[in-house]
Amino acid sequence: MGDTPSTLLRNWITRQAPPPAADWFDGQIDKLLGDPAQKTFDIAFGMAPRKLGKDDLVLSAEDLAAADAARSGWNPAQWSIDVAARVCFLIALSKDPSQPFAARFKDLHRTADLGELLALFSGLSLYAAPETLVDLAAGGLRTNIKAEFEAVAHRNPFPAEQFAINPWNNMVLKALFVGVLLEPIQGLDERANPELARILSDYAHERWAADRLVSPELWRCIGPFAGDEYLDDFRRVVAHGKPTEKKAVALALTTAPPSAGKDELCAALSAYAEMIASGALTWRAIADEMLDNSLAITRKLNFEVEMTR
Repeated sequence: MGDTPSTLLRNWITRQAPPPAADWFDGQIDKLLGDPAQKTFDIAFGMAPRKLGKDDLVLSAEDLAAADAARSGWNPAQWSIDVAARVCFLIALSKDPSQPFAARFKDLHRTADLGELLALFSGLSLYAAPETLVDLAAGGLRTNIKAEFEAVAHRNPFPAEQFAINPWNNMVLKALFVGVLLEPIQGLDERANPELARILSDYAHERWAADRLVSPELWRCIGPFAGDEYLDDFRRVVAHGKPTEKKAVALALTTAPPSAGKDELCAALSAYAEMIASGALTWRAIADEMLDNSLAITRKLNFEVEMTR
């Protein structure tokens, strides 16, 4: 039997933390496993940053592979050590049969600071009875704080596994509004749906009508449903878009249903065909290009993605 997420987290934290801090963490875990009372948990949860610090959790490629093996889709690559410790405490709390974890989660969320919120939402897929947390997770997406939103939406298998179609679609649209990338959202291709394609096309048209540019990643969710109505959107990008936008449309067309219009557009974008075939042009590459070329920045006033050059 392989390691559990709790075991892996405990090993990684004690490996990285200085001995006094590692001893404190181990002791708190043992106390919590023996006595999951609220007071025991509150002390450990509140003291984690002070005792362990807030450095990034140092993980190797082998550690990340072990994480995925322990829980499919689990990716703690962006976690800090205090978030990891708090998630470990929360996993133990979620297994306490004396009180439903959803109720405890709700109480914690009500008074949590940002660091505590990041832990609550980052560990969603690891807690017992995750299906009871769907409404609470969806509520966490109402924020305009990027870090909090990303804790739910990015590198987290929970939304793809647990959200119904409406909260899923709302999450993807909200990602564009708050200015976070779509690429780290797990299950983006598998959860593509016609309603989301319509919503995002309408959003693109609203942006164009206001003379504002559109995130290239948006076309990924429209590609599988790119019949005649959406191919006109693609034609507009091919005619007037920036290189990154055109690359995104070329990628989106690889999932579009066969049509004469698709063939015409693929011919117009043939310069990117070899890059796609070789694996050099991917949605990860599009996201990297947006960041590297300053195509995506966050405006502090409205948290929207703006294309700058």
